[in-house]
Amino acid sequence: MFQGTGSDVGKSLLVAGLCRAFSLRGLKVAPFKPQNMSNNAAVTADGGEIGRAQALQARACGIAPSLHMNPVLLKPQTDVGAQVVVQGKVIGNAGARDYHALKPSLLPKVLDSFRLMGEGRDLLLIEGAGSAAEVNLRSADIANMGFAEAADVPVVLVADIDRGGVIASLIGTHALLPEAERQRIKGFIVNKFRGDPALFLPAMAMIEARTGWKALGLIPWFPEAARLPAEDAASLRGQKGEGRIHIVVPQLSRIANFDDFDPLAAEPDVSLEFIPPGRPLPAGADLVILPGSKSTIADLAFFRAQGWDIDLLAHVRRGGRVLGICAGYQMLGSSVSDPDGIEGEAITVPGLGLLAVETAMEGAKTLREVEGFGLDQPVKGYEMHMGRTEGPDRIRPLLTLAGEPDGAISKNGSVMGCYLHGLFASDSFRKELLASLCPGRKQDLRYESLVEDTLNSLATHLEQNLNLDDVMALSTRFPQQ
Repeated sequence: MFQGTGSDVGKSLLVAGLCRAFSLRGLKVAPFKPQNMSNNAAVTADGGEIGRAQALQARACGIAPSLHMNPVLLKPQTDVGAQVVVQGKVIGNAGARDYHALKPSLLPKVLDSFRLMGEGRDLLLIEGAGSAAEVNLRSADIANMGFAEAADVPVVLVADIDRGGVIASLIGTHALLPEAERQRIKGFIVNKFRGDPALFLPAMAMIEARTGWKALGLIPWFPEAARLPAEDAASLRGQKGEGRIHIVVPQLSRIANFDDFDPLAAEPDVSLEFIPPGRPLPAGADLVILPGSKSTIADLAFFRAQGWDIDLLAHVRRGGRVLGICAGYQMLGSSVSDPDGIEGEAITVPGLGLLAVETAMEGAKTLREVEGFGLDQPVKGYEMHMGRTEGPDRIRPLLTLAGEPDGAISKNGSVMGCYLHGLFASDSFRKELLASLCPGRKQDLRYESLVEDTLNSLATHLEQNLNLDDVMALSTRFPQQ
């Protein structure tokens, strides 16, 4: 199990790279994360949803994602509350205190998923969440040491030197943990190193001496990591690329499934800009994309609070193009209603009025992988949403999915929306869309090949900078049930 000294230390990509590296050695490998908190989720073929990082890790193993790879997924809806997904299915919403009380009852399901994922595998690579030393939450923990103890697995501690204070974070974690948990940690990895590694070797030796943990590696910065999907919305800051096609995405407070935009960011002639709260949407953009959100109505209010509704209307008046995905599509309509209070208060609110459609948050949650066509090009991806959207503009659907129309296009063709996540990963669709913004462009990026090449490069990077034989030697035989 790979736990961290904190969040965003690189555990997810480290596990993905190790999944690929050990798979290339001929082992049957699978990822596992007991508890995840992310609004960047993926749909599984067995009908559930898991964290996007576990879907990437499954891909690195060459296997299909399973709902058992991430048995507990928390999808934040407010600052103190989240939707709780257990073994792929929503069981309800919970505030922070309520969820803390709920966790002990979830541990048996987590261990059941752990056992199922181990069947027929040579190796499970487990990712922790947040910090290993969150001692205030330890009594009901199922994400880090609580799980490691219950499953009786060894732990490797991962620290991020790029953020500073790495020596203190490792030795401080050792100081905070009780002796039994210190003993469970068998080694440590210092991640995201820049500079001359020889200068840090004395520090590695000092950490070993102070903790008794084996130094497993000092991993240099891997810039190609930006090509792979990220789970943390902090990764969205700033502008990606300096291409001639300017695409902007307002960063909603509950933005979800933002890896939708990775294929656009990878295009050499695209400048993809995420607009943070408090900044206006820039004039002159070729395309504004309204992203998915975990809370459509709340983020519609958030969108208006930034003045982005005024900016968007001005963009449309100037002849600019707009595309909404999932919640963004719902926001573009004339109204959004939540009669059953699924997202909070039972309420109906006006939409942005750029598409003649209306959305009602009712019915079962749609979770499916699906293929079809859009802009006369093949597309595939997944749907993950509540609500039904109807209205006159649906006579001009943006997509046809599994033989059925999806989405809508305005009468003048400048505004469109759909429910499909992942559509930009379809090369021919993306090429057609960008050509409509910049006639005559010649770029021909193969996005899926780019991801595969990056995973292979990451595996090589880890082979060169970690002793994988030492890592493998730490593993324990999977308990027979």
